[in-house]
Amino acid sequence: MRAMQLTAYDQPLEMQNVELPVAGKGEVVVQIGACGLNFGDLLIVKGTYQEKPPLPAIIGMEMAGTITALGDGVEHLAVGQRIAAYSGFGGLAEYAAIPADICVPIPDAMDFKDAAAFLIAYGTSHVALDYKARLQPGERLLVLGASGGVGLTAVELGKLMGAEVIACARGAQKLEVCKASGADHLIDSTTDDIREAVKLLGGADVVYDPIGGEQFKAALRACNAEARLLPLGFASGEVPQIPANILLVKNLTVLGLYWGGYARLKPSVLTDSFATLLGWYAEGKLKPHVSHVLPLEQANEGLELLRTRKATGKVVIEI
Repeated sequence: MRAMQLTAYDQPLEMQNVELPVAGKGEVVVQIGACGLNFGDLLIVKGTYQEKPPLPAIIGMEMAGTITALGDGVEHLAVGQRIAAYSGFGGLAEYAAIPADICVPIPDAMDFKDAAAFLIAYGTSHVALDYKARLQPGERLLVLGASGGVGLTAVELGKLMGAEVIACARGAQKLEVCKASGADHLIDSTTDDIREAVKLLGGADVVYDPIGGEQFKAALRACNAEARLLPLGFASGEVPQIPANILLVKNLTVLGLYWGGYARLKPSVLTDSFATLLGWYAEGKLKPHVSHVLPLEQANEGLELLRTRKATGKVVIEI
């Protein structure tokens, strides 16, 4: 089969012909229809992700496709079933062997492009806002990096959950995408003073932050008393240090979230979240925003779109 492999860290992926995978015990083989790219894939390429695969490796954290074979002990899935999965690796190939227990059956009306753009972005935002931050109707939600893969879903879900949503992104074009996803207020991170803009709107009750750096520092100082902050990643390249005195004075709570960790720590958090999200999708309440769809041989171009922040929402590779 064809696969885009990482053969050396911090180097472009290479198209290779590799052996077809075989389903081991508890696994299924999936013919991949689409793979969603994520910021974590960039970290894997650089060799700085929390999980570092032996090389050569096939990257691609999330996939959607059709089951073609079942391994021993797999009884809850069937050949021909359409699924999505957060696999961590393996998505940039024609086939993958993955654990059966990470497969999520998808609705008949959900195409592979939407499915490959769904689990990580919506799952991260829903677990963050619902399970961790307990976002309430009428609260003011500040979303940093709001036009990105996870940020845009936070805008959409925040609005669906009844919050007043402030979207912070780079430039008018990206902010228009945020507005179309339900943002009530828009802040341009390239020109506006984030702290002052948020304070003028009444302050933030919940901060959703995949960016880190100076934007986190500004948001921290624009929080209302008893606000909750969600540091989800550090796309800026700077991990902020949080002054404990500010947490004390305002009674703030900082909630860390490694979404993928719940697959081992407490799987019910993810399965319950997926059930809710797929129900909302089936009801027409959610629609993944995919700005670019590229073929497998252009996976490097897709990663570059993420690296240079030229994408909005998700970049999907069709296999």
